[in-house]
Amino acid sequence: MTTQQSLDADLAGQPAAYWTGVAYEALIAYTRAQQAEKGYTQPQFWLLRNLSVNDISPNGEGMTLPELRKAMTSYTRPEDDLAAEAEVLLERGWLARDAEDRLWLTEDGEQARVDLARNAPAIRAALHEGIDDVDYVTTVKVLQRLIRNAGGTVA
Repeated sequence: MTTQQSLDADLAGQPAAYWTGVAYEALIAYTRAQQAEKGYTQPQFWLLRNLSVNDISPNGEGMTLPELRKAMTSYTRPEDDLAAEAEVLLERGWLARDAEDRLWLTEDGEQARVDLARNAPAIRAALHEGIDDVDYVTTVKVLQRLIRNAGGTVA
C-alpha cells in the first residue's frame, strides 16, 4: 500500500461530523472577517436581505425583531445579536423603525444591500481556490447524502 493510499484510508475512517464542524467554523470565520474588513457584519447583511423585496423578503414589508429572528433561525449563530446589529443599521440610515416596532429597509439600505452583495463573489472565489466545480458538486452531493442518511432533510 502506498503512503497516499494509507492516508486516504485513514481519512475515510474519520468522522464526517468532525470535519464538517471544522469546515463550518473556518468558512464562517473567513467570511465574517472579509465582511468586517469592508465595514459590516454577516448579520447586518442578513437583516438587509430579509427586508428587501429584491432579495429574501417576499413582499418588502417591515418586520419586528422577533419575526426577523424566526426568519433567520436556521443561519444565525448564538452570539449574533440582531437587536444590536439592527441599531447599527438604523444609525446608518439603512433601516427605519415604525411606531409598531417594525424595521423597514430604506432606499439607502437597499443600495447598501446591493453594494455589499458585490463582495460575495470574491469571498466565494477565495474559498473555492484550487477546487474545481466537479469536485465541489461531488462534495455537496456527499454532504447531502450524509444528511439524508442521518435522517435530516435536504432543502
